[in-house]
Amino acid sequence: MPYRRRQSTAPKSGAPKSVRSAAAEQSLDIDGIHLHLTRKPIKNLYLRIKPPSGRVEISAPMRMSESRIADFVKERHSWILAQQQRMAEAQRRSITALNEGAGFGIDGSTSFENGGQGVASASGHDGDVAGRPKTGDISRPGIGDAEAGRAGTNVQPYFDRSQIWTDERKRQAAAAINAALPQLLAKWGPIIGRQPTHITLRVMTSRWGSCTPRIGRIRLNLQLGLMESQFLEYVLVHEMTHLWESGHGAGFQRRMTAYLPGWKTLRRDLNRRVVL
Repeated sequence: MPYRRRQSTAPKSGAPKSVRSAAAEQSLDIDGIHLHLTRKPIKNLYLRIKPPSGRVEISAPMRMSESRIADFVKERHSWILAQQQRMAEAQRRSITALNEGAGFGIDGSTSFENGGQGVASASGHDGDVAGRPKTGDISRPGIGDAEAGRAGTNVQPYFDRSQIWTDERKRQAAAAINAALPQLLAKWGPIIGRQPTHITLRVMTSRWGSCTPRIGRIRLNLQLGLMESQFLEYVLVHEMTHLWESGHGAGFQRRMTAYLPGWKTLRRDLNRRVVL
């Protein structure tokens, strides 16, 4: 048997059209790969592998047969496993670096005020209001959408996030970032020509940082405080550039190259890490 169905919430064919068009979810095991299938009113088949755990997600048209989906997955079987292994290795590197305390010296204040205009404060987990546009997101590596023939990847964490992010570690990470921010903002504010109105620090599950240009608010992942200092600087410059450019198009890239000529190398190196 090529695949095994775990569960299904697909609406019955006799259901009203409005019900049939709603997303329906089920779990499948195909050639040893466990995946989460969501049927939507779309035309193409999409495969995603979600970091940090390598969870396999597929979005498929409402009427596409399971045999077609199974063939799609089996054709990409070795690629999916390779991407999951790559994510697992990136997780191990990130956890090792965190446990070894790579990054800043842990010292300094626990809050930051930018001339009375901005404050960096630590909070628990990534909990932004749903629906609020954050066009300046720096996402974790490996996220992708793929039409039939191409794919991105993702997997659920093999680590216990609550054990990694203890209160003490959050305090240390916040102290490190807050100690570095005054000098970084003094350096980059005049170069970029804009300053954030508020900087928030938090444990994020999928991003290194984000920005809401309309209100000038920047959010930074606490993990940056426990990594090499160049990553905090890169993410801050990236998000401050979004105060001018809301997207990642040519204008954004021109500014980044003018501000920080080596930014693409830093982005590549950062994307070899995993958000924990």
